[in-house]
Amino acid sequence: MGTGTILLLVFIGIIFYGVGLYNRLIAARNGYKNAFAQIDVQLTRRHDLIPNLVETVKAYMAHEKDTLQAVIEARNSAVNGLDSAKADPTNPEAMQKLGEAERGLSGALGRLFALSESYPDLKANENMMQLSEELTTTENKLSFARQAFNDGVMMYNNLREQFPSNLISDWFQFQPAEMLKLEDPAMKEVPNVSF
Repeated sequence: MGTGTILLLVFIGIIFYGVGLYNRLIAARNGYKNAFAQIDVQLTRRHDLIPNLVETVKAYMAHEKDTLQAVIEARNSAVNGLDSAKADPTNPEAMQKLGEAERGLSGALGRLFALSESYPDLKANENMMQLSEELTTTENKLSFARQAFNDGVMMYNNLREQFPSNLISDWFQFQPAEMLKLEDPAMKEVPNVSF
């Protein structure tokens, strides 16, 4: 075998290796997009349950209109955030806005449930109990879907940044993906306890 043949084989090997890396990047990007589709299902379910919850609570908490209005506004903001993120789950800004909107919705729901503790008839209401259970189940499913999405994003970002696939990702302009953060930062604060 001549030097030209060896160089040709090396060149062909490099091309095949590059194509393989490109395909792995595409598969990783599609993987986290698919994982986002599962988040979309759970968030849509959550958003669809909230109007029923508000209607159930309205009769019992007529003088708590501000709290109910805050839940409705937070839900509408979260729906808009989900629509933006659905349009392009590769857009980091859309993912950040979705996370902020969902944190706002979680906070508004938390205030609503805290207030509902003051209404024994509401707590005993069958619709309220069923909606609370469905929301809790949906939140659990959402946590698993978000974890799968964030795992997919991490795998994609790692592949994007590692050598030599970073050469391919830079060449073809694979953008970094943003993880979805739904936790309330206040929940991470250590509570102050004094005696």
